[in-house]
Amino acid sequence: MFIDEVVITVKAGNGGDGAATFYRDKNTQFGGPDGGNGGNGGNVIFVADNNINTLLDFKFKKVFQAQNGENGAKKRMFGKTGEDLIIKVPVGTMIRDYETDKLILDLDTVGEEKTLLRGGRGGLGNEVFKNSIRRTPKLAGKGKLGKEIKVKMELKLLADVALVGYPSVGKSSFINKVSAAKSKVANYHFTTLTPKLGMVKLDEGKSFVIADIPGLIEGAHEGVGLGDKFLKHIERCKMIYHIVDVSGLEGREPIEDFEKINNELAKFSEKLANKKQIVLANKMDLLYDQENYEKFKKYIQDKGFEIYPISVLFNDGLKEILWKTLEELNGIEREPLEIEENINSVFRLHNPNLPDWLIEQDEEGVFNVKGKIVENVLNTYVFSGDEGLDSFMYMLRKLGLEEELYKAGVEDGDVIRIDDIEFEFVE
Repeated sequence: MFIDEVVITVKAGNGGDGAATFYRDKNTQFGGPDGGNGGNGGNVIFVADNNINTLLDFKFKKVFQAQNGENGAKKRMFGKTGEDLIIKVPVGTMIRDYETDKLILDLDTVGEEKTLLRGGRGGLGNEVFKNSIRRTPKLAGKGKLGKEIKVKMELKLLADVALVGYPSVGKSSFINKVSAAKSKVANYHFTTLTPKLGMVKLDEGKSFVIADIPGLIEGAHEGVGLGDKFLKHIERCKMIYHIVDVSGLEGREPIEDFEKINNELAKFSEKLANKKQIVLANKMDLLYDQENYEKFKKYIQDKGFEIYPISVLFNDGLKEILWKTLEELNGIEREPLEIEENINSVFRLHNPNLPDWLIEQDEEGVFNVKGKIVENVLNTYVFSGDEGLDSFMYMLRKLGLEEELYKAGVEDGDVIRIDDIEFEFVE
C-alpha cells in the first residue's frame, strides 16, 4: 500500500518546573534556597530515512509527543532533560502546517535531520531568585510548555526522470526493461496503481532514477482518475520522458495524445510545463506507415522538443536515450519547489484578542481577574506557600492590577478571584 499524504499532530516536551526548596539537615534548621532547575523538554526531530518508502505507519498513529523534562529537586538537583522524539520519514517528505498549508520542512536528502519543534525550557530553581532583598524566595520558574502543531506530510518521489503518457503506451514495459523495477503491465487505464521507482545503472557510478507515474487522462489535474495525486510526484523530477504510441494500432492519434498530456501537465503546474521533456516514440516495430512517424517527428521538432524512435519490445534505441539522459541530468539542478517557512511564523496566539487585563463580575459578585498579564505570570513562575502568594500578588500590583481593579468598580471588601486564588480587596 502506498500512502503519500497523512495528517498528524506533533508536540515537543514540556519543560520541568524549578524547585522552591530550602536546605535542611540535622545541623541546619533554616538553610538557604537550594531548589534545582527543571529539565528542558525533548525536541521533535524529523529524519529522512532511505529505508522507508511510504507514510503508511502514520496512517494509524496520529499523535507524536516528545518526553517532558523532569522537575528540579532539593539540594540543587536539576531535572532530567526529556528525550528527543525522532520521527523517521521517507526521503522526499514535505511537512506543512495543516492550517495554513505553509511548507515548514523539506526532507529531500538521505540522512537529513531537521528539528521541527524545540522542547519547552525548564524553569529556574528558587536559588536563582535569591538576592540582597529576597533572601528566602519561595517562588521558582515554571517550565515552558512544549509547542504543539498539526502538520500535513506529503511524500513526493525524488526521481530524476518521470515517465508520462497515456495508459498502455509502454511506460511500465520501458521501466522494466531499463531498470530493476517490476511494474505491472496490462492494457487498461491506470495499470500502475502506485508510482514505481527504477534505478537505471549504465556503468559504475553512472546511474539515475526513473519514476513510472500512472497513466494520465483528460481532467487529471482536477482529480479525474486520481491524476492529481500522481501528478504532484513529477514536480520533484529534473526532466520528463513523454512516451507516445506512434503505431496507431489502438486507434490513438499521437499528436492529439501528446497535446492532451502536456495540457494536463500545464494545468497542474507551470513548473511541470517548463521542465525539459524528451519525447519517446514507442512501438516503432508495429508502425505500418513510416510517413505517420515522420509527420509526428516534424510536429514535435517544430514545437522545440527532442524526439527519439524506440521499440521497448526489441530494445531498439533504448541505450542511446539512456546515455543521452545521463549527460543531460548532470547539467540540471533540482530546484526547490518552495521556500521553507520559519516555524516561529507558523504559530499563532491561542487567543490573540485577549486583553492585558480582563476583569468581570460574576453572578455571586466575585470579580474574576484574567488577561494576558495574569497568564504570563502564572506560566512563568511556581509559587510556594504564603510567601510565594505574596510574591505573586506583589508582581501583579507592580504590573498595574490595583489600578485595573479600581477601573472595574471594585470596592473595599469585594472578593477577587485570580486563577484558583481568592482574597478580599482591602483599600
